[in-house]
Order: sequence, then structure tokens, then C-alpha cells
Amino acid sequence: MTLSSPTTALPASFRLEGGRLCLDPRDPTFFENPYPAYAALVETGGIAFWDRLGGHAVARHDLVSSILKDRRFGRIVPNDAEGRPDFSQKPEHLRAFYALEAHSLLELEPPTHTRLRALLTKAFVSRRIERLAPQIAAIADALVDDFADGDTVDFIAAFASPLPVRVIADLIGVPASASHLLLDWSHRIVGMYTPGRTAEVERAADRAAEEFAAFLREIVEEKRKKPADDLISALIAAETEGGKLDRDELISLVVLLLNAGHEATVHQIGNGVKAILAWSAATGTPPASPFASEAAAEAAIEETLRFDPPLHLFERYALAPVELPGGVTLARGDKVALLLAAANRDPAAYAEPDRFLPDRFLDRSAKTVTSFGGGIHFCIGAPLARLELRIALERLFARCPHVQMTARTRYRDSWHFHGLERPEVIPGPVDRRPRQPPS
Repeated sequence: MTLSSPTTALPASFRLEGGRLCLDPRDPTFFENPYPAYAALVETGGIAFWDRLGGHAVARHDLVSSILKDRRFGRIVPNDAEGRPDFSQKPEHLRAFYALEAHSLLELEPPTHTRLRALLTKAFVSRRIERLAPQIAAIADALVDDFADGDTVDFIAAFASPLPVRVIADLIGVPASASHLLLDWSHRIVGMYTPGRTAEVERAADRAAEEFAAFLREIVEEKRKKPADDLISALIAAETEGGKLDRDELISLVVLLLNAGHEATVHQIGNGVKAILAWSAATGTPPASPFASEAAAEAAIEETLRFDPPLHLFERYALAPVELPGGVTLARGDKVALLLAAANRDPAAYAEPDRFLPDRFLDRSAKTVTSFGGGIHFCIGAPLARLELRIALERLFARCPHVQMTARTRYRDSWHFHGLERPEVIPGPVDRRPRQPPS
């Protein structure tokens, strides 16, 4: 049961010669389907200097995986022995944004990164994640209940977006009534990671960072007076244990969790549904069939993460001189652009990489996907993301066995954060039989 990618056209802006890649990330042919360009890069060695990103793009699975774990590379080039970045030269109109980034796990290296990640791991224990399953199922069912039989639904707005934001808000300890604010702040902040961003996007992100931080300071003060069983309360407890965590660090950790805890999952739900529905249509197999057992469901979710993930780019900087294959020499401070989705389609790692095979990962020898990164910066929320994806898709296909996605569905002009723009689905007849309350 297989499904090929819809098109193999290379973008008009694509040029690859002499170890240099010319490619406009905003070329519609590219952001609609970047995989032919990735394949061309892999075929020529998997590494080339990409002028638009100012660093070497790396597409081979073995190279991407090894660099993610290689301590000669970091998310930043630290400014001091504490592993912190130097944002002193950033423009004044981004003051609030970089005040958050200065304490973000994404912008830190050891030993500060080690200290903060250990505290977050202690608060983000597996039992907190495991007990969310009934709640995730209940949220998914409630969202499906709002579908009208036969009507066209904006799938991101009606299902893929509200589900993870409600889950992460509750887990962290933020009122569900603030979900719309969290979404707005998150969308504006994520705009900072878009290639070619405008000054308007930057100012919007800075205002969002300022408003988000002020909102969380109020929440933190409330939790100090009245702790609860949530992540903010757990982190406050860590904050008071011998000064292990200060308030600015706590605020940045919570912002990161709220942003990362829903933004990527939103688009993976959309991308996953699109892939499974296309596979279902091509094979004549019900979309719910990959979820017939827990093992099959986990394998299918892993294949969606491989086939069309939301995060396509992680940047790393050389912390010392490094030699890469193909005669590429990096000096300290040189950047590499790790193309996670390209690595997931590398034929040296996966047979028939452009085919969606929901049972691919039933073979335990299959290579690990790069979609969550690797090494010390591996996504701490990966178990939650996988759980949300599995339950969301299970409930959707169980309740809407004849769901379809319309041909008008397109990808957003946001290549590195790959997701669908207002995808339209027709749920078909919705199963509204009484359900047993989640236990």
C-alpha cells in the first residue's frame, strides 16, 4: 500500500552547482512541495552552501543525525562560560523578544542549558503526559461534535489548532479561556523564524513577547500563592530550591513550552491527515485502518512524522573547526542548516522514501526520524506530541470515517514551518452515538 508524492517539479529558482545552492524559500513551487529540491541536493552529496541561509545546507540523514548529536556544534556560539548568547547588539525594537530568547533553552548551551533542561525534565515527568490521554480524547471528540454533517470545515481552525493549545495550556497551568491570546502571541513570535521577515513582523513579535511575558508574570504570582498540579507550580518549586531557577528563566521556559507545545503539533496534525487521506484514496483503504492496534497506530504516526513533518530546518553553529564530507571546512561560528525533512526522505536511510507506508515503522530496525532533532536539544515534548497526534487522528477517523480534504488545500508560505493554510475538510456523516466518558 503506497502513495507517491504528488509532483516532482523543481522550483524555478533552484540552481545547484559548484557546491552552492541558489533557492528562494518563498518560491511557491518550493514551499508547496520542497521534496524534489531536497532529493536533488541529496543526489549530489547532500551538502551545499545555501546563499539565502548564509550557511551550508545538510540533507543527508547520516550527516543531519550526526551533527545534531555532535558537541562540536551548538544552537549558538556561547558568549561566556555559562553557555549564554550575546544579544547586546540586537536592535531596540526587538528588546522584549530577545529578553525572552536570552533565557530560552533553544538559545543556550551547557552548563546553563544542562541546568534548565534538568529542571524542566523533572517537572515534565512521563506520568504527567500519560495521564493526559483521556483528556486529549475528550477534547478531540468535543471538537468533532461541533462538525456539521456535510459542511466544509476549516480543519486547522476547527480541530488541529484548538486541540494542542488546550492540552498544553492545561498541562502548564494557564486558563483555557486565554487560548486565543496564546495562539495570537505564539503566531506572532514564530514569525521571527521566517526567512526574509519584515520589520512589521519583527515589531509584532516584540509586542507579543512583551504581552506574553507580562501575562505569565501575573500567572506565576498567582501560582506562588496557590500552587496547583501543573508545570508552572512545579517550576516555581524548583525556583525556590536554592536559587536554581530565576523568574526570567521560568518565564522563558513557559513561553517556549507554550509555543513549541502546540505550534508544530498543529501542523503535524494537518499534514498527517492530508497524507493518510491521500494514501486512503489511492489504495481504497479506510483511513482508520492504520489505527487498528496500538503498535500499528504508533507506526503510522511515526510515518507521518517522517513523510511530511512541520519543522524542516534546525540551525547549528560550529564551536570549533570542523571538516565535513565533500571537502567542506567550517570555522568556529560557521552555520549549518540541517534540513530535517530532507533527511527523512534520504533513500540511503529509507527505501522508497517518497512513498507513504503506514506500516514502515513496524520494522523496529527502521532509522529514527530527525523530526524532533537530536542530542542535547532533542525536543523534550516529543512524547506529548506523539500522544496528541495518535489520539487526534484516531478519534477523527473513527468519528468521521468518510472524511475528505478538498482540492483547494494549499501549504502556507512558511517553508521552514511547513503546514497547511486553511485546509478544508468535508467530515461526511459524523458518528454521534453516545460514547463512554474517558476514564
